Amino acid sequence: MNLVEKNLLKLGPLGIHAHYAHGYFAYPKLEGEIGNRMIFNGREKLVWSLNDYLGLANDPLVRRADEEGTRQYGLAYPMGARMMTGNTILHEMLEAKLSSFVKKEDTFLLNYGYQGMLSIIDSLLDRHDVVVYDAEAHACIIDGLRLHIGKRFVFKHNDIADFEKQLIRAQKITKKTNGGILVITEGVFGMRGDTGKIREIIGFKKKFDFTLLVDDAHGIGVMGQSGAGTGEEQGIQEEIDLYFATFAKSFAAIGAFVSGKKEIIQYLRYNMRSQIYAKALPMPLVYGLHQRLRMIREMPELRERLWNITKKLQNGLREAGLEIGNTESPVTPVYLKGSITQAANLVRDLRENHDIFCSMVVYPVVPHGIIILRLIPTANHSEEEVTETVAIFKNINSKLGGGFYDQERKAPENITGELAVHHP
Repeated sequence: MNLVEKNLLKLGPLGIHAHYAHGYFAYPKLEGEIGNRMIFNGREKLVWSLNDYLGLANDPLVRRADEEGTRQYGLAYPMGARMMTGNTILHEMLEAKLSSFVKKEDTFLLNYGYQGMLSIIDSLLDRHDVVVYDAEAHACIIDGLRLHIGKRFVFKHNDIADFEKQLIRAQKITKKTNGGILVITEGVFGMRGDTGKIREIIGFKKKFDFTLLVDDAHGIGVMGQSGAGTGEEQGIQEEIDLYFATFAKSFAAIGAFVSGKKEIIQYLRYNMRSQIYAKALPMPLVYGLHQRLRMIREMPELRERLWNITKKLQNGLREAGLEIGNTESPVTPVYLKGSITQAANLVRDLRENHDIFCSMVVYPVVPHGIIILRLIPTANHSEEEVTETVAIFKNINSKLGGGFYDQERKAPENITGELAVHHP
């Protein structure tokens, strides 16, 4: 069978919904300036779906830095990969500042977070090594592990007893192969909002002699007294062997970095294929990241505003009888029970009748019968917007329980057509 035809027949667990989801539930277009109010489907919506935690995306200081970096250097500079022709003093200065910020000896800038994580895993492991990782690790970690030809064991999410069991299994193998053990977890889990049990995990290091890699994409800039991340929050930053974070969330940019001891970072510089064979992070981004890091370090009021809004939102949702799990971060999942049909009708109601835009998560990402509406508060949201949102969520939860979203309704022929859900 032709390869393309074969894949079109399969579609995949997400692709099977594309015929009605594309352009609305999947690949939606938010237009206008990045912020808590944007245009979707021709109308302004209150947006709770952007990871712009500190509100830096459209901050005037950030915008000026981005403009200045582009004016001075253009988007092409530097040309080439860091190892060949793409290294600059500004790249190295940013690495030094990041090392100081996250309390590590050295740092390596990465052009993308997703590929960076894949490449870190790929460069660290050979067939003799074993990986032990959290069951809810991000897709970039899972895809990196798919490249590993050795053994890997998953432990139940944040289950330390199961973690120890998997370490015992891993150690039995590495004693025979003379390999090492890599443990991977996250600082803040982006779906649930809870934090990895890094302190408890570190307690097993002496007995099992593993290397710990922490993905803190949702923690950097947000967690800890200075915003240096979940390791700082838990008081164990120095004991994390490899600290990884991206610029795509609180930094409101793109790219990533990995920090650790000088020798391991130098090893990664010369072995990470995604960096050796790909173009360096463009200079306007690096220039702008210097400004972003300065603001994160010197403007704690940004983080204070974020946490004030976060607490008001999460407390309000709980008081309204909504389930938000055990989040310990700004990530705020609202757990509902219902079918995919109910979820689709509910989200249309939210967007078209209440002018609220938030992300929906359903099967196969979560089990059948579970709906997650994920809210991401930012420093730019107001208390009035929180009050409005809590009231609306209380209303839709009541309508869901009353069967309002049960009936399968015809989706609009196009995203600007007649709405599928209306108030009664």
